[in-house]
Amino acid sequence: MVKPLTAIFALMALLATLVLVPGHASANNLSVEPDRTELYEGEVLTLTIKGSMEISINFDNLFDLGAANLPAPDVEKLEQDFEVLANNQRYSIRTINSKMVGEITWTYQLAPKSTGDITIPSLSFRGAQSDPVTVSVLPGNAPAQGTAESKSAFIELAADKDELYVQEQLVLTVRLFFTGNLIRGELSEPSHPDALVESLGRQQEYSRYRDGQRYRVVERRYAIFPQQPGTLALEAIRFEGQSRDAGGQLRFLRDSATLFELPVKPVPASFSGDTWLPASTLELTETGIPGHGSLTEGDNLARTLVMTARGLPSETLPPFPDRYPDSIRSYPESPERSTEPGPDGLTATLTRTHALVAIRAGEVTLPEIRIPWWDTTTDTEQVAVIPARQLTVAASDAAPARLTGSDAAPVIDSPTTTSSSGAEAANSSFWPWLSAVLAAGWAVTLLASVMLWKRRSPTAFASRVSAGSPVERELFERLRKAARAGSPQTLDLLPRWLRSYRPDLPAYTLADVERYVADEKLAEALTSLQARLFGQQQPEDGEGWDGENLVTALDSARAALASAAPASGLPPLYPEQLASR
Repeated sequence: MVKPLTAIFALMALLATLVLVPGHASANNLSVEPDRTELYEGEVLTLTIKGSMEISINFDNLFDLGAANLPAPDVEKLEQDFEVLANNQRYSIRTINSKMVGEITWTYQLAPKSTGDITIPSLSFRGAQSDPVTVSVLPGNAPAQGTAESKSAFIELAADKDELYVQEQLVLTVRLFFTGNLIRGELSEPSHPDALVESLGRQQEYSRYRDGQRYRVVERRYAIFPQQPGTLALEAIRFEGQSRDAGGQLRFLRDSATLFELPVKPVPASFSGDTWLPASTLELTETGIPGHGSLTEGDNLARTLVMTARGLPSETLPPFPDRYPDSIRSYPESPERSTEPGPDGLTATLTRTHALVAIRAGEVTLPEIRIPWWDTTTDTEQVAVIPARQLTVAASDAAPARLTGSDAAPVIDSPTTTSSSGAEAANSSFWPWLSAVLAAGWAVTLLASVMLWKRRSPTAFASRVSAGSPVERELFERLRKAARAGSPQTLDLLPRWLRSYRPDLPAYTLADVERYVADEKLAEALTSLQARLFGQQQPEDGEGWDGENLVTALDSARAALASAAPASGLPPLYPEQLASR
């Protein structure tokens, strides 16, 4: 037992000599050494600070390891002109004139916040003062013939045009070049208070040689839409990160780049359209109309209109007109909008389908559809056209039997007269049974109709609508929020909410809403919103959008609809003059 105890005490004595406890003597010196006195604004400066202090050995503090945590200089002074990216410290012990002296080295990675001459102020540590040091920060990037360290990372920016119209698409390409294995990195995105920015898909990664040096490249593309004429000056794109080179050395990477200013032209005075549409291409297509143009009363068609534009988001595309002659009944579906990103920008699509029913014989003309737009490639106005269609509707002597499935009514042929006595006997025994079956079916139908009438009575309907379902309330809150913000979604949400709140009202367009909700204030507020969304200029009396008038009109319409009597139902698919044939 003696030997183990002796070994333990010897080990403790040895460890005691390694415990550093700051003494009360002043430091001997403090030096500040930058790794260079001239650098570019995208580079990182390595600052080394060395200090020393007398230390004492205290066996009582053997297990108080916190006593070995040495203080640091007052580097807070550096944060005014530099961003401190990282720091570390190390220390050593040596004997000078029989005294134990600890030498501490602090290393800081500093990124300058501005260009020009920057002075590293005098720093202090336990009574010692360092001398000020001045470094020069040059604007721009280091030249290609610089050191490998100066080209460890850099950013390149490229735009697909040097000028553009307001709301026209600008494709910005951001490329980050770096060497080594990237272990951390942050690359900012373009931004501007008066521009919309959309990412064009996922980033691409590849390798490329530049000035004999192999770099890894991260490439991102953005579509930018300036909303005001004048000058587009994007904020600088910045990168900060860390990488390790082939030898395992840790490097701090930092760079920034600014795109040149681009002039933004206003809408040309010669543009004739109601909605400003600057695009590289815009096409209209139509399907569902027979090429021969011949129909019969009661025939129904599914006409689909598609608008496709390159260089625009789908929210900017104007709605298709809903103009049809009186001899054609239209049942429009909700429009569908989609935006697809690609390497060359956005592609927007607007699709609208109408169910058309011919209700009167004669010659019918579907009116022409014209959408003026501005070709940004040729810098000229163009017009996309769906030409007028001439249809010939022939009279029908038979009742329409176009429906299939459960909607198709059974057809019972009348008995054929015959001179056979056997047939007469068979018919005489068959018809009493058939009459009994039809009578029973008629009674069941009458009972179901009475029950349905009670369920759909005005009193019962008003009680159900006034409460409002959770789905309807959530949809109405979304509508109010979109209306207050002046969002294009308001125009789609309004018919959807009305159908949810009043299922007896088949509202699919704004025209349907205005027909069922006879409210002048709501109509005026919707007209103002459409002028703001689709007009060339903002409303004359508006500095921005005030949606409270529209929200108030919506609240009033909801309250009025809650107490209104239910509608008789959907418009008949086949009108009386046709169904009576």
